Amino acid sequence: MATRKLIHRSLRHQHPSPTVRNYATQSSITPHSTPLPPSPSPPPPNQMIYDRLAESVKSKLKRLENPDLRFLRYTSPHPSLADHSQLLSFPATRVTTLPNGLQIATESNLAARSAAVGVWIDAGSRFEPDEKNGVGNFLKRLQLKGTESGKALEEIENIGGGLDAYNSREMTSYLANFMGNNVSKGIEILGEVLQNSDFSEERINKERNEILREREEVGEIGDEAIFDHLHATAFQYTPLGKSVIGPVNSIKSITKADIQDYISTHYATHRMVIAAAGGVKHEDVVEQVKKVFTKLSANPTTTSQLVANEPVNFTGSEVRIIEDDIPLARLAVAFNGASWTDPDSIALMVMQTMLGSWDKSNGDGKHMGSELVQRVAISEVAERFMAFNTNYKDTGLFGVYAVAKPDCLDDLSYAIMYELSKLCYRVSEADVIRARNQLKSSLLQNVNGISAAAEDIGRQLLTYGRRIPYAELYARIDAVDANAVKHVANRFIFDRDIAIAALGPIQGLPDYNWFRRRTYWLRY
Repeated sequence: MATRKLIHRSLRHQHPSPTVRNYATQSSITPHSTPLPPSPSPPPPNQMIYDRLAESVKSKLKRLENPDLRFLRYTSPHPSLADHSQLLSFPATRVTTLPNGLQIATESNLAARSAAVGVWIDAGSRFEPDEKNGVGNFLKRLQLKGTESGKALEEIENIGGGLDAYNSREMTSYLANFMGNNVSKGIEILGEVLQNSDFSEERINKERNEILREREEVGEIGDEAIFDHLHATAFQYTPLGKSVIGPVNSIKSITKADIQDYISTHYATHRMVIAAAGGVKHEDVVEQVKKVFTKLSANPTTTSQLVANEPVNFTGSEVRIIEDDIPLARLAVAFNGASWTDPDSIALMVMQTMLGSWDKSNGDGKHMGSELVQRVAISEVAERFMAFNTNYKDTGLFGVYAVAKPDCLDDLSYAIMYELSKLCYRVSEADVIRARNQLKSSLLQNVNGISAAAEDIGRQLLTYGRRIPYAELYARIDAVDANAVKHVANRFIFDRDIAIAALGPIQGLPDYNWFRRRTYWLRY
């Protein structure tokens, strides 16, 4: 028995078990086995223990010099400058200036399914010759009616778009709206309208008759008419005193040569901005503009030169037009205001919001924050009114426009002048904060939509030379406090000349000296 156990034990030593053999074989033929890194060689036996520690620290520092970027994206031990300009400039506006001076600006929102592209021109009735006043409005109407090919307006309707235009004393705009996949076609149509309009004698005479007929039907009793009279008296004998539509004699004398001369003088590339918003790509817009807008004028005269050659002066004066056939009287009282780039223009915007606006059809006048609104609504001395703040390149107008019954003009005039003069003496911080919040809210609401965004881009690039980010604009508004309001009111309102325009049954309106006397208080 003992001999058998010895023989069995010797056989086991000669043939290992299959389990052990399989395991050894499997581990030796694994295809993805990673070789272990070689162990560091031990330091020489004659090296001190401190030298060993130093070598270890040096090796760790060397590894820090080339770190793995995956682990240092958010936990880098090295401080770095943080750039928040993209957040502060939201929404991002990209601007490209071509060699000929034409500016192209876009605000891309590729999630939008529609787009708006427009052309803003630094030209208006202010830059028209006196004998040809109204040529800019005449040109705008002709360009909207048709081109030489006669298909531009039809094509924009075929792609589901629309084209609109307006002109003022310092600016002209053409804006097209369409689906986002028709941006190239929309830019092509805008180029056709601006560069290839139909100026045939037949079309000019037809448009002239339409303008004269509209002037005769509408007359000079609307809101635009009262502001034309206000500009005519406030800026008399200066370029801003001209109306946008122009007088009848000037309209009758405009010819094709006058229109073409106006285009070559003022429709220059360096006085234009092409703005786009919505589902557009900046690079595509730039390339399409380069292809399409190739016939624009290169007149080197700048707007700054034209403004400097004919400066504007404010004149304290009044114009009164008595029309007893009109049931309601219209009244506009204005002070000399600030230009677009004046440091006090933001404070005037806050003051305009403090004065507010109101319409009798709204029943919330007694509960609104503006004290002028409360006074007018409770006393029922006006049908409607609004405070206005109009800015131009070198001046402005700040005041109140109102529509009232003839027997309420005296009380209405007192309420307007009292609240205007009070801004120089007594201003509540709560009223200023309320006005600041309302102003910021209204500014955001005014740019709600792609058309409004494109218009905001074009207007700001012409007036400021850049688009002011909302963060900066809000910071400027929040910097206006009660002391700033009183300071600005003393600059523009306290004991300053005023301009008055009144139209309708205005026999009960106080005279000019009455208004001028109430630009300040006598307090003992």
